[in-house]
Amino acid sequence: QITTVSGNEFLFQSDIDFLILDWFHAIKNAIDRLPKEQRITSRNLEFKLRRSSSIELLNNLDTESKEPKPEHRKSLIFRLNYSASDTNDRNRIKSRLKKFISRRPSLKTLQEKGLIKDQIFGSHLHSVCEHEKSTVPRFVRLCIEAVEKRGLDVDGIYRVSGNLATIQKLRFVVNQEEKLNLDDSQWEDIHVVTGALKMFFRELPEPLFPYSLFEQFVEAIKIQDNATRIKCIRSLTKKLPRPNYDTMKILFEHLQKIAAKESVNLMSTQSLGIVFGPTLLRPEKETGNMAVHMLYQNQIVELMLSEYSKIFGSEED
Repeated sequence: QITTVSGNEFLFQSDIDFLILDWFHAIKNAIDRLPKEQRITSRNLEFKLRRSSSIELLNNLDTESKEPKPEHRKSLIFRLNYSASDTNDRNRIKSRLKKFISRRPSLKTLQEKGLIKDQIFGSHLHSVCEHEKSTVPRFVRLCIEAVEKRGLDVDGIYRVSGNLATIQKLRFVVNQEEKLNLDDSQWEDIHVVTGALKMFFRELPEPLFPYSLFEQFVEAIKIQDNATRIKCIRSLTKKLPRPNYDTMKILFEHLQKIAAKESVNLMSTQSLGIVFGPTLLRPEKETGNMAVHMLYQNQIVELMLSEYSKIFGSEED
């Protein structure tokens, strides 16, 4: 989502990462080509773009109210509306608002009192699992069950985007309600379910493949000898925290079932690698090697799907 300085909002949506990357570079190049004199210097616009706390906003109003107004606005009506008593009233209201905002309870306090429930989307994987007393989030299991029940044969499953508004609605329901029925008619479009599942993994503060192991996975996929490469990937997978390992195992087992129906749904291991690579693993800090990283991300997921039994199976296997 892009918001311009003039207030216009544009939403670009795609599950194809290379396309998103092209959009990003095109927008960045367009901004870089703008003459310096056209760049925004308006104090008001800069203020709108700057992130501020509520108290800062109120303080800014105080400052702005003291600035001299243009001569044409100094009419009789203006002087009547902004009399001394009105100014005192406004200052008194601002003071009370500041006190109210500064005394508002923290998010943790509200959660402890049960006024705000723990979020599923946007929370750390281990936090969700601890809250649910499991090693795989319940929402992930429900989505997988729904897709395997009615989506294995769907053309472009996981590649085709669902309706974004409906996906956001499902996201809200998951965050607010204890019970979720994905068989409800409002979730009948299976692409909404797959879109929500991908969104869950995208919004993890730390991806399913932890940042600390990202470079090691990338180095492993570069190994030329296939047997050594698989062994190295398996070894790294064993280092994952339990929630990450168990969630990854059940997800990749599910994606294997998707790939097994490639003749019907047209989703090969390579296609699934392109969809899930950047979703499941990414570097903590993006560098100029974004396109190169994306290629390795896809290859890692593709290999782990193709060699699932060797990577996630027991030693005897």
